[in-house]
Amino acid sequence: MMKDVRNTLLERVSIRRYEREAISDETMQFIYDAIRNTPTSYNGQQFSVIDIDDQQLKEQLYGITNQKQLKTCNRLLIFLADFNKIERLATAHGLDIPPIRNTMDGVMLGVIDAALAMMSAVVAAEACGLGCNCVGYLRTADPKKVAEMLGLPKGVFVVCGLALGIPREHPDLKPKQPASLTVFRNRYPTDGDAMLEELEKYDAEICRYNRTRSGGPSDNDWVAHILDYYRHACDYRILQYLADQGFDIKR
Repeated sequence: MMKDVRNTLLERVSIRRYEREAISDETMQFIYDAIRNTPTSYNGQQFSVIDIDDQQLKEQLYGITNQKQLKTCNRLLIFLADFNKIERLATAHGLDIPPIRNTMDGVMLGVIDAALAMMSAVVAAEACGLGCNCVGYLRTADPKKVAEMLGLPKGVFVVCGLALGIPREHPDLKPKQPASLTVFRNRYPTDGDAMLEELEKYDAEICRYNRTRSGGPSDNDWVAHILDYYRHACDYRILQYLADQGFDIKR
């Protein structure tokens, strides 16, 4: 029995531990259909998905990322920005191909299409009672190696992975920023002091959550913890990886 839309969206949590039970073909087909129906820019659909059920391949990806959920999930969906398909058809039709993938807007277009497709998959999977975990580290850990393992041609790159399985854990719902910090009416707010006050409250809320959460309390706040991650992320060499995959960004 499927969950209703409200519960599907508002009770979502990241699941990293899964039962051994397989996901049914019927459920996977529903997820595929949700992915296919994703809204994309101009209906360009510049994305693809690789569905991995090969345990050996999942364990190899775990070896690169050290993300345990990659080898314990039942299915691993890899969401890709993909200009290869349209360029193949354009070449077959003798059409001139504009250098869209050599622009920042082209890269963003592919990333947004793939991200929207992943969210479609998350909602569909959650509605069916599955647990999900989005794994961005598949994009950054060793992107060249991952591209080779997945056989990605030029014009295609990894955006994110999505681990799926029957939940084996039920973690606490993590606090999110309130609507007053995430949805602004008509224009971006100019009262920086009011925003800062709300941000301080949210940071304190995250501290309280982390100190009391089930499954491993911590002393992490929000702002310093996220900035520590970003410092690490500054070492990623994504621009070179994109160039290797045929995205020579000029503007």
